[in-house]
Amino acid sequence: MSPLETFETAKAWEQAITDRIYTELKSRLEVADIVSFLVSGGSSPLPIYKHLSKTDLDWGRIKVALVDERWVEPDHDASNERRIRQTLLQNKAAPAQFIGMKTEDETPHESLAEREAAYANLPQPFDVILLGMGGDGHTASLFPEAYGLDIAFESDRNLAAIKATRSDVTGEHILRMTVGLRAIGNARTNILAISGQSKRRIWELAQGETVDRETMPVKAVLELDNITTYWWGPS
Repeated sequence: MSPLETFETAKAWEQAITDRIYTELKSRLEVADIVSFLVSGGSSPLPIYKHLSKTDLDWGRIKVALVDERWVEPDHDASNERRIRQTLLQNKAAPAQFIGMKTEDETPHESLAEREAAYANLPQPFDVILLGMGGDGHTASLFPEAYGLDIAFESDRNLAAIKATRSDVTGEHILRMTVGLRAIGNARTNILAISGQSKRRIWELAQGETVDRETMPVKAVLELDNITTYWWGPS
C-alpha cells in the first residue's frame, strides 16, 4: 500500500502537513533559485494554507500554482484561486508569485495551450504538490469516467481539460482544468491529505483489485512511488 501517516486530531494532522511542506520547500530553496508549490482547493487544506502563510520561507522565490480549477471566475465562491488568495497568499507568503488556470476563454479546452505554456515556465519537475480526494475517488479534477480523463492519464503535458459527469461531488461546475498524472508522477513530493473514516475506506478500496483507475482515479495516483497519504479520523 501507499505510505500512510495517521493522526488522532485535525490539529495534529494540519501541523504535520504544514511541517512537511515547509521542510520540503525550505530544502529546495537551499539548492534552487525558484521553487514550485502546487495547491488544491476545497475546504480541508485551508487551515494548512493559513499556517503556511505565517512561515519564514523566502516566498518571493516560490511560485504557487493550482492543481486544478473549476471553470468559474476568480471571484466566484467556487473558485480555487479565490480560496488560495484568501488563505495562503497572505501574511509572509504575500510575495509569492501565483499562477492560476482560469482565463477569459469559454471553456478550459480553449485555454489549454496558453495555460500549458504558463505551467511550463514553472520549475520542473514540480517540487511539492498537495492533493485531496473526494468521496467518489477523484483527486485533482481527475473525475471518474470524465471526458478527458484518458488524456490526463496518458499525456506528456502538464495539464488537461476535463468535462466531468455531473454528480453531488462536482455540483454544477463540470468544466475543469487539472494537472495530469505524469506531472504528478514526476513531482519531487506529493502529499495526499484526507480525513474521516469514509475516505479512509475509499483510500483502501482504491488500492485493491476490485476497482480500476477509470472508475476511481485516485488509484492511479496511489500507485506512484512519490506520494504519502496523511489521514486523521476517530479510531
